[in-house]
Amino acid sequence: MGEPSQLCLGRIVGVHGIRGGLKLLSYAESPAVFTPGRRVRLRDAQGAEARFTLREVRPRKGGLVLYLEEVQDRATAEGLWGRDLFVERDELPPLPEGTYYWEDLIGLSVFEADGRFLGRLTSILPTGSNDVYIVRDAQREILVPALAAVIREVDLASGRMVVALPEGLA
Repeated sequence: MGEPSQLCLGRIVGVHGIRGGLKLLSYAESPAVFTPGRRVRLRDAQGAEARFTLREVRPRKGGLVLYLEEVQDRATAEGLWGRDLFVERDELPPLPEGTYYWEDLIGLSVFEADGRFLGRLTSILPTGSNDVYIVRDAQREILVPALAAVIREVDLASGRMVVALPEGLA
């Protein structure tokens, strides 16, 4: 799997106030990546992109409120609703060993430790205590806890993950 040059870090899910605030559903573990002055891209469902500069970021119940230099009013903000927010991968801080961007994990082939194919990692569910990887094949869905005791190997280069499922999940 090649590394994309951009990472999707959230989706605009609404507007806030009359000064052009944007409600962001953040996919980032920490809001620290949304620093004022950072350049971001907003991409619509058809793939059209526009570049913006973060002016201000505020925490809000269930996400963040972003203010962009180029957006000064509610009407302009409403036109950005539903767009995905991307940043350049090389502008993000390096990840600690054993930590991965969700985007890099989604699509991996997942195997049991004995070599049995379980399916593909299709999405990730944050639960508060630990993430849960949703693995699907043609017949079923398996919820795999993202714990060191369960995730035995992640090999992004070969596009595979090896897990040791707890009793009852196999």
